[in-house]
Amino acid sequence: MKRLALRYLFPLAMMVFAVPVMAQEADVTEKISVELNAVQTANASCTLTFVITNDLGADLDKVVYETVLFDTSGQVNRLTLFDFGALPAGRPRVRQFAVPQVTCDQLGRVLFNGANTCEGDGLTEQNCTTGFSPSSRTEIEVLG
Repeated sequence: MKRLALRYLFPLAMMVFAVPVMAQEADVTEKISVELNAVQTANASCTLTFVITNDLGADLDKVVYETVLFDTSGQVNRLTLFDFGALPAGRPRVRQFAVPQVTCDQLGRVLFNGANTCEGDGLTEQNCTTGFSPSSRTEIEVLG
């Protein structure tokens, strides 16, 4: 009886564990990647430099993300909108945002809450949020 149960449970278990992996692989092809590439403090402002790549398969006419900046103790410093403008499909773009009245060493985390605007032929805010892939090359953590 045990041998019979194992004979059917093992393949079932393999299918259950394989499904999430296949779903993840499907999501990888259509995404927006945002990397915090560099930060620089000047005149009591922090300039955040992002490299953003639109891999949705369609040009974006305008993309704006609601963004939350946290200080190093984890408190919200401010809620703002980052307008990344037009993003052609499959081509990286660099965008900079100067955040006044805060130095870069005071920031600990950047959270992209979601797309405020996502305009492109046949695209919605959902397209700019699902598959959103944030990363950072700096000491500031980036989440999405």
